[in-house]
Amino acid sequence: MAFRFTARPGHPTFIDLPWERPLEDWESERIVSPVAGIHRHVVRFVAYGPDVYAVKELPGDLAEREYRLLRELDARGVPVVEAVGVASGRVGDDGDRLDDAVLTKHLEYSLPYRALFSRMSMTSLWEPLLDALAELLVRLHLAGFAWGDCSLSNTLFRRDAGALAAWMVDAETGELHEDHALSDGQRGHDLEIAQLNVAGELLDIHAAEHGDLSSLPFDPAAIADDLRARYDGLWAELTRVEVFAANEQWRVDERLRRLNDLGFDVQELELVTTPDGNRLRLATRVLEPGHHQRELLSLTGLDVHENQARTLLNDIVRYRAHLERTDGRQVSERIAALRWMSDVYQPTMDAMPPEVSGKLEPAEIFSQVLEHRWLMSERAGEDVGTSTAALDYQRLVLSPMPDERTVLSDRTMPIPVIRAGDPPPG
Repeated sequence: MAFRFTARPGHPTFIDLPWERPLEDWESERIVSPVAGIHRHVVRFVAYGPDVYAVKELPGDLAEREYRLLRELDARGVPVVEAVGVASGRVGDDGDRLDDAVLTKHLEYSLPYRALFSRMSMTSLWEPLLDALAELLVRLHLAGFAWGDCSLSNTLFRRDAGALAAWMVDAETGELHEDHALSDGQRGHDLEIAQLNVAGELLDIHAAEHGDLSSLPFDPAAIADDLRARYDGLWAELTRVEVFAANEQWRVDERLRRLNDLGFDVQELELVTTPDGNRLRLATRVLEPGHHQRELLSLTGLDVHENQARTLLNDIVRYRAHLERTDGRQVSERIAALRWMSDVYQPTMDAMPPEVSGKLEPAEIFSQVLEHRWLMSERAGEDVGTSTAALDYQRLVLSPMPDERTVLSDRTMPIPVIRAGDPPPG
């Protein structure tokens, strides 16, 4: 079988990589080591300019399968890493067949859970970490994907306006259903795996930091139950069918707002006839993430994460009220958004020095500036203004912060590999 490389347009050809050698033997000036999780297969990272790509070897046809799964999940609106290409038909210098490899683009400003715990305490991380993982699993299940190996290790996390957003990294164990439907048994199996994996991974983190498990500050069983409860609550909110009387429109609006606040849209409202008369049924059978993302993109052209979009939209509402008080007349939402962009957002971002402006995503910086403004205003007993808050945030918070665009390890080296029969990492 001849060597073949299938790649999506808009990325390098990767032809200069040593495909004739096993990944663990690669030597190239392009190799870098971002802070990454532990993988069950050999993974190397290569840099082309500012862009970093992960190359992972997989046996048999798994590389092609993972490539197709990631692309299909991305098309269904699920947060997954971007699949870039597949290398197949690799033959070593000695003539032996080498495993195929799948390439994905490294997710900028993302961190594995171990790196997060090295920067933040378990107390401050626990709830946003569980919320992010539960939401990711819900999104996958709504898309008809049974993960088969849900864990913190197979997930990357990005900051999202004070919360965390989760992306799936490894899809090799998963199964995608074309009808977008998973049985309760399939979902329950995924949840059991997730609960077991998460509890074990946190035990590993504690053992690595403290040397033993004799004085646990947390209960692994309670952690597993907490993850399940968060998942169950979100799943029920998104999928249950409610019946409202024709004169109860306010209840429909209330449910829609709750779903929108969770980052989902309702795409079906239907009128059905029941023994009690005509009733409106709200069916959340087809759900798409990103309500606030799309609204902000339409108003401003900014393409950001869901929580960031919600935060920025709230500031636009606040600024619109300010304009109407100042001008003494009503201002349309679109005009307010355009003036907010030119008067508030852009000047704030332009004022950030180049050496710190790339440490976080621009929308995350602005979201944190807004949080900083609220804290300063609360202490001062009056509104301190965005520009004042931005300068204080840049000096006290952003400047000392490590760069999270692509976080590199101290040494360039292969990522540890877990093979069958190996003891768990600790």
